[in-house]
Amino acid sequence: MNFDMHGFAELLAQRLPVRSDSPEGTEAAAAAIARQLPPGTVIALHGTLGAGKTVFARGFARALGIVEPVSSPTFTLVQEYPFPGGVLYHLDLYRIDNSTNALAFGVDEYLYDPRAYTLVEWPERIMDILPPHTLHLLLRPLQGQNQRELSLAGI
Repeated sequence: MNFDMHGFAELLAQRLPVRSDSPEGTEAAAAAIARQLPPGTVIALHGTLGAGKTVFARGFARALGIVEPVSSPTFTLVQEYPFPGGVLYHLDLYRIDNSTNALAFGVDEYLYDPRAYTLVEWPERIMDILPPHTLHLLLRPLQGQNQRELSLAGI
């Protein structure tokens, strides 16, 4: 399938930023985004600790039909969630120092799988090896405890 990721990013930018007042709202925003993306998509999730990156991943997974619990892969580095027709890779690179270390554990296999959706937490660690079509999503906590803003970075 030939998909214009830049065109999608421009379309998505017209709908963002989105404000969420709850984890459920963040999940719903993630699900809406997931329903519009093709396999082979890589999303870099930028945000501080507690910004809602794993909550976003859970909503994204639900939109793909994944019902198993989605948790942060901080200690395992990657969680794989198969679903009919593909797989969701959820990477947490918090414990990785740089792209050399990431390549040593095979991160490129997850970033370039044409049948997969790949969500990358702490993508700053591997910016130099992210695919050029990567979407960069910024999750930013707002004043309220559960309030978040989701926006595209670099568009």
